[in-house]
Amino acid sequence: MTEAARPLAGQVALVAGATRGAGRGIARALGAAGALVFCTGRSGRGAPPATPGRPETIDETAELIAAEGGRAVALRVDHAREEEVAALAARVRDEAGRLDVLVNDIWGGDRWIEWTQRFWQLDLANARALVEQAVLTHVITARHLAPLMIERDRGLIVEVTDGHHPGYRGQVLYDLVKSAVSRFGYGMAMELARTGVTALTVTPGFLRSEAVLDHFGVTEASWRDAIATDPFFAESETPRFVGRAVAALAADPDVRAKAGLTLFAADLAEEYGFTDVDGRRPRFCQAFDAHVDELARGDGPLDEMGRFLVWSRYCQVHQEPARREQAARLAERLGLRGLGPGIGPAPAAGGERG
Repeated sequence: MTEAARPLAGQVALVAGATRGAGRGIARALGAAGALVFCTGRSGRGAPPATPGRPETIDETAELIAAEGGRAVALRVDHAREEEVAALAARVRDEAGRLDVLVNDIWGGDRWIEWTQRFWQLDLANARALVEQAVLTHVITARHLAPLMIERDRGLIVEVTDGHHPGYRGQVLYDLVKSAVSRFGYGMAMELARTGVTALTVTPGFLRSEAVLDHFGVTEASWRDAIATDPFFAESETPRFVGRAVAALAADPDVRAKAGLTLFAADLAEEYGFTDVDGRRPRFCQAFDAHVDELARGDGPLDEMGRFLVWSRYCQVHQEPARREQAARLAERLGLRGLGPGIGPAPAAGGERG
């Protein structure tokens, strides 16, 4: 490959949470761009799966990178254990001598999200486990690996979250941890401002992870069959799409201009000119907005799904000044009156004020 095709040649990357989903896609994209990629996570070959029911391992991720012409090392690490992360940092220093890109994509929290439960109904043991797994691991990882960048006065730290709107994500703990990840990226950027290291946050759109494909009963080869079940699936994306977003950021000499921001992979595709592996540029947000706006302009009562979609979008965008008119239309459709940038009561059945 040419140097232009491998803009990260000679660089070293570490993807924490590279076992599956976005983490695997990012690791593969960084490997394809020429970086040596350390793939870390708890699910190693021969060890019990860290996420019940999921067979993927970091070893498979490293093998995929190698099969695609890249270089990768799989290291089993529990990022909640500080001593293991400290040992990881020492190993990267000894074996690679540098670190150019750190990606924090540790998740594994689905089993602790109780989507139908409100905050006064939560299992606090689940809450503690989720915060430790989905937030504290990111802090521990950055704490021990960022010094490898700071001492060289260069590098990129990427937090991976879900959603780039400032509004609510549908469940209080899910919202808490995903917002915290974005805020951590922002906070790190502020504290790195006098260094040559950049921190920011990236989010995919409708991600066709291994678990999502299994949920819809399709494979990557047959994913379009799921559009009949969920029309929004037509604008879904492979994990390598967000991976290409991270690789493009890592190769951008002016990436510091984006420090502290939460960036949407589809927007970065437009800016940097990359596509998904099938040549498409998924536009999930535009498709979702178009459908919700059509619902908002409709007459008569919304059905249950319609209310859910309109309410979900209102929750996501109601705090954004640029979306004030849209939020007002959605609130009116739901029967919520006289709202400012704050939040009104959730709609009852039929869109009446509840």
